[in-house]
Amino acid sequence: AFYASIANDWYRKNELSGFEGYYASIFYSYFAALGVDIRLEDPTNFGRIDMTVLFAGQVFLFEFKVVELNPAGSALQQLKDMAYADKYRARAEPIHLIGVEFSKTSRNIVGFEVETL
Repeated sequence: AFYASIANDWYRKNELSGFEGYYASIFYSYFAALGVDIRLEDPTNFGRIDMTVLFAGQVFLFEFKVVELNPAGSALQQLKDMAYADKYRARAEPIHLIGVEFSKTSRNIVGFEVETL
């Protein structure tokens, strides 16, 4: 619902909705407002996690994709393929892999997958 509430006028004459960073920034804003521990572009030995949230003794790893640029399911698959969870396994806390997919056409979330390790 929070993407649907963004005024259409804000997209006029710009291409922001075509980039995952735009959508990730909105996710970040919501979590930052809650005051949780957030790590953006969190580096690992294989790449960077788009967003890591450490909250309530749990680890939430987010990967964001724009579906017009990537196949469906690629956000969650990247979290698995790049073994991003390995960085946090020593914490002995539940780790949640969260793939979020957006459409630049509908300017909204069109895919949301969660896997708990």
